[in-house]
Amino acid sequence: MVPHLELPQVDTDTPDLDLIARARQGDLDAFNILVERYQTSLYSLCLRMLGAPAPAEDAAQEAFISAYRSLDRFRGGSFRAWLFRIAANACYDELRRRKARPATSLDRAGDDDERPIEPPDTAPSMEEHAANTELHRALEDALAQLPDEQRLAIVLCDVQGFGYADIAETMRVSLGTVKSRISRARLRLRVILLERRELLPGSIRQSGEDQ
Repeated sequence: MVPHLELPQVDTDTPDLDLIARARQGDLDAFNILVERYQTSLYSLCLRMLGAPAPAEDAAQEAFISAYRSLDRFRGGSFRAWLFRIAANACYDELRRRKARPATSLDRAGDDDERPIEPPDTAPSMEEHAANTELHRALEDALAQLPDEQRLAIVLCDVQGFGYADIAETMRVSLGTVKSRISRARLRLRVILLERRELLPGSIRQSGEDQ
C-alpha cells in the first residue's frame, strides 16, 4: 500500500503559484486561502459590472467554482488576471441573459453597508456625508452607463489597480485596445459627471467649466 503523503500546513502568506500547486493536489485549504485573498476585490468587480449585490455574489461564487474546476488549465502568469477574466466572463453571461429576457427593475446597490468604503481620518459632518453619498451614487450610476468593455477596463484600472499589461491579459486584448477603452471610459465618465457638477470637487468642477 502506498503511504498517504501529508502536505505541510499551508501559510496565508504563501504565493499564489504555490497555493495553486497544492490545490491541484486536492488541498482545499490552499484554494480557500486564494478565495479569501481575492473575494473582496472580485466581488467589487462583479458589483460594479452588474450593479446589484445578489447577482454580483452569484457571479463571484461562480467564478471561484469555475476557477477551482479549471486549475489544470491555468498555464502560469498572473493568477489574479486569470481569475478576474473568469469573473468578467460570468458577468458578461449575466448581462447577456438580462438583454435576452424582459427588463426587470433591479434595486441599485445603494446602501452604504453593501459597498465598503474606507473611512476618512476625521468624521464628516452630516452635510459632507450626504454629499459624499450622492457623489458615490453618481459615480456608480455613471459607471453603469458605460459600455460593458469600457466599464470593465476602467474598473480594473482605477478601482482594482491593475496595470495595463494585466488588464490586457484579463481582457485578452492588446495594450493599445486597453488604453483606448480606458481613455474613452474616462472621457465619457467626465461628461456624465459634469452634468451633476454640483457634486464634484471644486477643481474638477472648475476644469469642466473652463472647457
